[in-house]
Order: sequence, then structure tokens, then C-alpha cells
Amino acid sequence: MARLMAPTPGVALGSAPTNQWRVDSQHCDLVRAPLPARPVRVQAQPQAVTLDLQRTAVVVVDMQNDFCHPQGWLASVGVDVTAAQQPVQPLLGLLPVLRRQGVPVVWLNWGNRPDRLNLSPALLHVYNPDGQSVGLGGVVPRAPAPSAATGGHHAVLEKGAWGAAIYAPLKAEPGDIAVDKSRMSGFWDTPLDSILRNLQVQTLLFAGVNADQCVLATLMDANFLGYDTLLLEDCSATTSPDYCWQATLYNVRQCFGFTLRGTDLLEALA
Repeated sequence: MARLMAPTPGVALGSAPTNQWRVDSQHCDLVRAPLPARPVRVQAQPQAVTLDLQRTAVVVVDMQNDFCHPQGWLASVGVDVTAAQQPVQPLLGLLPVLRRQGVPVVWLNWGNRPDRLNLSPALLHVYNPDGQSVGLGGVVPRAPAPSAATGGHHAVLEKGAWGAAIYAPLKAEPGDIAVDKSRMSGFWDTPLDSILRNLQVQTLLFAGVNADQCVLATLMDANFLGYDTLLLEDCSATTSPDYCWQATLYNVRQCFGFTLRGTDLLEALA
């Protein structure tokens, strides 16, 4: 029969407080500290859900200049980005409350390598089908003039460039987590899964743009990996036709998880 042992005194080893060993020169204690559940019940579709805030994170997808700003990449190729700006105010209301509740905020932004060496021809073709269009890594014709704020870079969705920066007035706060992606899904070729598992996260709230593309692709992969997945309807949007939005809501509710409104979550937290 196993004998109960007192916790090892030693040094905490682990980058996340929720996932640490305690070690000294003679012993490694692999027992993690228990995480007391912090349940909150919220209205959702297709049914109400109870979340454990202790194991929840919010993933904000692609709320960045090239997708949302009127001088960004999408606007420069003729896309009306008004819809992409719609999640801003709901997120400004929700994110501070989630932070105060200890829920990690993950900014998942598209940020290509400058040399694009991890991008296949198939990925490049999506945004440059004729070889003459402004695609990934191309130069945005209507981008703001070079300045200290933009770093003088205007390459489409390039990591560190103005187009990959978070769209104001949204901004990352100390303690938020930034992950760069270069696929529609944020789980491919990124550390997102490793970070979430290290934080002991099991439930993911999704927000951002475009709901039917990068948000949905990341949400689906999260579902396939075993995470609980919920789409924040009022904190998400798409520049695609309305039927794409309706299909996204249908597919999330039918196949991949739940949809809810950030305002309902705020009410539940209050």
C-alpha cells in the first residue's frame, strides 16, 4: 500500500504556477498542487454550460492591423473591414474582467517569417492566385508611412511589422500571452498547444476574425485535440458573406462545441 507523504520542501520547477514540480538535490516531487474549481454557469447554445475558470483561457484571433485597420492589407485589396472592427468594443468590455478572474488572454496573431520559408506554395496561392497579387509577404500599397510606431515595415502579415500588430484600441496587457501563427489554424507549427497544456487549460473561449476562417480552423483543431471549445459570438466577426457566419454558428453548435455571448458571460461573472 502506498504511503502518503508530506510535500517536498525544495524549489519550485516550472514556468507555470499551475504546473510545477518541487525539487532538491535528493528528490523530485512530481505531485502538482491541486487546482480548486471555480465554476460559473452561463447561457449558451445549444445548451447552457458551466465553465471552470481555473482551467479556462480566451484566445483572440487575428485582431490586428492588416485585417482590421482601414489602411491594412484587407482594406488595400478592396475588402470592407468594418465587420472586422465589430469585436473591438465587446472585447474591451470582456477582457479586463477575464483578466481579473485570472483567465489567461492569448493573442493569436498571424505573423509570417520574413523569409516565408515555412509557407508552402499552396498557402501562398490562397492570397496570390495569379502570382501578381499582394499576398503573404507582399507590400501593402496603402499602409501608413514608415514611422517609429510601424518600424518602417509594411510587408503583409509579417512578424514584427505594423500589419501584424494588435489593432488599437485593443492592446496586450502585462501577463497576456502572444503566439504567432502562419496558418489559418493556430495549432500548426506554433507553441499554442504546449502553452495551454502547461497552463493546465482545458476550456477555450474563442474571439476574433475571421470567424469562418482562422477562428473556426483554430477552434476545430482545439476540439480535435480534446479541448472544450466555445465561440464568443459578439466578440467574433467575419468580412465574409452572412451565410458564412451563419454556417459557422451552425457548425460550432452542431459539431465542435458551443456558442455564447460575451455579455452573458459578463452577467454570469457579475
